[in-house]
Amino acid sequence: MGMLRNVIASGVAAKVVQELRKPQNQAKIKQFIRDYQAKNKGGGTRPTGRGY
Repeated sequence: MGMLRNVIASGVAAKVVQELRKPQNQAKIKQFIRDYQAKNKGGGTRPTGRGY
């Protein structure tokens, strides 16, 4: 069963890579990243580390 899972996972990964190479999908991804960064930029500062 594990071998079948690996075959399916590699097939899915190959399909994702194919889709990411398409120019229209690259434009969508870049727009999503821009929107995400703009949304998070105005969110203030996030606490890092331990506060003690």
